[in-house]
Amino acid sequence: MKRWLISLAAVALVGCGGMNDKASDQHLVSWKDSKELVVLVQNGPTSLYIDAEGNYAGLEYDLLTKFAQSNGLKIRFVVDSSYARLLQRLQHNEAHIAVGLHADDSHPGLVFGPSYQSVSPVLVYPAAMTEAAAWQKLYNGEATIKTLPQYVPALDKLKIQHPSLTWQVVQDQDNESLIQSVSGGELDFALVDSHAADVAQNYFPQVGMTDTIGTPQQLAWALGSNDKDLQGMVQHFFGQVQADGTLRQLMDRYYGHVNRVDQMDAQAFLDKRQDVLPTFSKWFHEAEKKTGLDWRLVAALSYQESHWDPSAVSPSGVRGIMMLTTDTAQRLGVDRLNPYQSILGGARYIATLRDGLDQGVPEPDRTFMALAAYNVGLGHLLDARELARKMNKNADSWADVKSILPLLRLPKYFSQTKYGFARGGEPVVFVESLRTYYDVLARFEPPMSASQPVLSSEIEVRNPHNLPLAINSALRPAPAAPVSASAVAAKAQPLHLAMLH
Repeated sequence: MKRWLISLAAVALVGCGGMNDKASDQHLVSWKDSKELVVLVQNGPTSLYIDAEGNYAGLEYDLLTKFAQSNGLKIRFVVDSSYARLLQRLQHNEAHIAVGLHADDSHPGLVFGPSYQSVSPVLVYPAAMTEAAAWQKLYNGEATIKTLPQYVPALDKLKIQHPSLTWQVVQDQDNESLIQSVSGGELDFALVDSHAADVAQNYFPQVGMTDTIGTPQQLAWALGSNDKDLQGMVQHFFGQVQADGTLRQLMDRYYGHVNRVDQMDAQAFLDKRQDVLPTFSKWFHEAEKKTGLDWRLVAALSYQESHWDPSAVSPSGVRGIMMLTTDTAQRLGVDRLNPYQSILGGARYIATLRDGLDQGVPEPDRTFMALAAYNVGLGHLLDARELARKMNKNADSWADVKSILPLLRLPKYFSQTKYGFARGGEPVVFVESLRTYYDVLARFEPPMSASQPVLSSEIEVRNPHNLPLAINSALRPAPAAPVSASAVAAKAQPLHLAMLH
């Protein structure tokens, strides 16, 4: 399933049903008085979670923290597993905003802010079955779909043509848990959001996913219809982040790499994770201890380079499990055919490239650029960053630099550079594929040491039902997430490698 469904166009507030004149903040302190926004959010890799480095992350988390910061407000996230309950609790004045919702007109007393993402339903089915066979079984009434409440209207339309179609709405599950249930054989079919399916497809190659069905729906924040000041602030914020490229960069951070690895390659990687990775994992762990790089990132880099083959060799002469050149291996003082030395040397090289970049480049962009330099050479990366500046793009943003790198093969552009021609598309594919492998490892392999998000008085995350927030919680046993924890505001805490996503 290869798609890119991001909508950046709609900026007008969408009315939701009639005005509820009786709505009041009787259960909630006004944000104007408290200087704190209370926000309802579902836990999950497309909204809010604890990433591989133990920090809060997610598109909704990043957007809300930037919104609160730009308006001088504190923020309190309240995590809930139920999509329907987010809307109900907002209608009952238990929060100021609920995020990641499908904008429609069926919720009295609420309005939706500007749309920032377009999604559609996709059917998830066992990979052993063809898509045609899956639909035939459902249309014949031989099986039932499990889905979330936001996609009942799409199923209602399908049922007009296929009266035997049946489904069951689930309230306390999310998209990923439904996909995982189909993958594990507990469910036959599920209907889920396309953006969640894109993120999850490489973790669950045992399932098939259809193209999108039905009419695309717009994701937006929901607010009380009487809070005109907050509505205006939200509309202004989305206009700003669309105009300055912030929204595009965040979309790229969480979704820009999700379709780089196909289903067969994902399955091969998962198989080698079980059969081959244990042979080298202790050396990847040692690499983290000596360089500070997440061992799973070093392992993903090694897989991208050699598929964890210590004897690998390329036509250009790079060799070994980290595919080092002769010159690089000599500078590092390692035998590149010795897997232990190659892993430690390659990790040191990446750390050196990363630390040599401008201090103003934030994470994870800094690491992504270092990985690109590992593939194409630091000189060509610096050329691409300089071209980005000349073209009025952000040279500190990986999303912008990766759009420039492919231009280095064109005389019009490489003639302006210091290091000349380069096959600049290759490092882009290299980094984006590697991000997917890292994402998978972060889901299935634990970090060397568990860490809690850094505490701050500016941002609070309340998790009253102790829902799993860590990205590998659902896929392997992990310590329970804290009931209540806080994270540093976006300007004080860099966004680290969060492969979602």
